[in-house]
Amino acid sequence: MDIWRTGIVCLSLAEVLARGGIDGLPIRWLPQPSKKFSFLADPFGLERDGKLHVFVEALDYRDRRGRIEVFSFDKELDLVGHGVCLSEPWHLSYPFVFEAEGDIYMLPEAYRSGGLTLYRATDFPRRWEAVSRIKLPEMAVDATPMFHGGKWWIFCSPVGRKKDELHVVYADRLEGPWTSHRSNPVRRGNDGSRPGGTPILIDGSVVLPVQDCSTTYGEAARALRFNQLTTDKVSFELGDPIRPPPSLAPFDAGLHTLSACGPFTLLDVKRIDRSFKGSVIGRIGKVRRAVAGFHRPWRGTTPG
Repeated sequence: MDIWRTGIVCLSLAEVLARGGIDGLPIRWLPQPSKKFSFLADPFGLERDGKLHVFVEALDYRDRRGRIEVFSFDKELDLVGHGVCLSEPWHLSYPFVFEAEGDIYMLPEAYRSGGLTLYRATDFPRRWEAVSRIKLPEMAVDATPMFHGGKWWIFCSPVGRKKDELHVVYADRLEGPWTSHRSNPVRRGNDGSRPGGTPILIDGSVVLPVQDCSTTYGEAARALRFNQLTTDKVSFELGDPIRPPPSLAPFDAGLHTLSACGPFTLLDVKRIDRSFKGSVIGRIGKVRRAVAGFHRPWRGTTPG
């Protein structure tokens, strides 16, 4: 059973990647859930009105249904607000938050709902409405959008190959229609294909954090630097693994998200619980999830 912990580093993502890791950096940790066998993971954030808002997946293994919570911090990184901001009958995770055309959007991972739903903030950061369905060529996980070179791009992994294939799709508009890249899958290999954070520009090149799942899920993060990213060609270089340092023990068994938020980098690290009680709770959670289904029709007002 993986138990994740989420933190804030006061360095930009570009700086973290340049130094090759987080060893020796001070980390401001988000509060741990009060319930045992629960965790916070997949952090993404935005700065607004002098506050840093960090969105995370909050999961309790007792039902295995992720919800999205937001933690708000002031300029001194003191916690000033916290609460659930998005909950659905299905599992939610990877709350990718971004700005586009004057609005703030969230595209969370939600393949158990049967697809991807785009949400728009109606009262940031606590209230969101479903505005359209993102229709990709195939069902995907951890869809990671970016506007670059006059087009929208989404990096994602197909549900059936979610640890070892990277796909790229593109569109002229965020709502689509989306076109699958001719080179898909653009990368194969569980050492760095599944998206794991915010794509950024470094020296004009797109750099995408990806997960290294070579021996265990989310054991490390890597930087996938695209030398070419056009509708015709894709080429890239895969960086070295970024792992949690031993000083973070017992949360040194994995690191699978690196998100950019201005001068901050958001990350998560994990420990592995092998207790008998944890195993029992995990199995009960799987049964409850299977019985509930966590799959309901989309309720948006403007289907894409």
